[in-house]
Amino acid sequence: MTELKTYLSDGIEYAERAGTGPVLVLLHGIGSNAASFAPLMPYLPIDWRVVIWNAPGYGQSTPLTGNWPVASEYAEALLGLFDRLKLNDVLLAGHSLGTLVAAAFATTYRERVARLLLASPALGHGMARGGALSPAAQSRIDDLQAMGPDAFAASRASRLVYAPDANPDLVARVQRGMAQVQMPGYGQAARMLASGRLLDDAQRLGLPTDVVVGANDRVTPPEGAARAHAALRPQWRGSYTLLPAAGHALYQQDPAGFAAALNVLTEDAREGGQMEVTK
Repeated sequence: MTELKTYLSDGIEYAERAGTGPVLVLLHGIGSNAASFAPLMPYLPIDWRVVIWNAPGYGQSTPLTGNWPVASEYAEALLGLFDRLKLNDVLLAGHSLGTLVAAAFATTYRERVARLLLASPALGHGMARGGALSPAAQSRIDDLQAMGPDAFAASRASRLVYAPDANPDLVARVQRGMAQVQMPGYGQAARMLASGRLLDDAQRLGLPTDVVVGANDRVTPPEGAARAHAALRPQWRGSYTLLPAAGHALYQQDPAGFAAALNVLTEDAREGGQMEVTK
């Protein structure tokens, strides 16, 4: 299997696995980074080219300007990476906060995306930029500043994993990734989450779009994912996949099920995996 290699391009750090086949672009969530997708790589076709960014303010990526960027500004940063890497006709998959960026990108740059996957979708809090933050977003910022990244990650990581006591290695992995968050990038992302309106963007999407969520997701529960799926226009509404043995960190806890939701595994693999698919 070709390994992921890390690069820095005009202020955006990204990991890439070379390939001559279809292109998959992956966008991580608010408490994660590009490296979190490593467990997924063995489940993807060997010829697929995979690009995973560190969002602005994560890893070595330069933060966006301004205290409160919105999803469209992250989408502009993503467009720059698409242009530099000459990415077209891609399968774009966003996880959690990354779904807000993915949907904003796909509504504006429809010609660059062949299909969209919204994984554990964060619906956003619908707050006006510049006003009072939603309590959930404010608490994220306050907790990180008060506790520091290590204690912050330790307090939150187990909530992302289904049956955490039975999966200590996965909890530790999630915790290590979350401990790498930093200001101002995390604060900007929390504010973007506060102003996000995924359901509005879902209604505007004009390309095939699938939704996947862990049945035991405590962060972005299945009820929200079902709302996002229902908001898609019927002609573009793809599959809704529920992974029974996964929590929020679903591509790490059930990488085979996540890969199947990308429509890249065989039907035999779908039937053998732990997943429920509805249309």
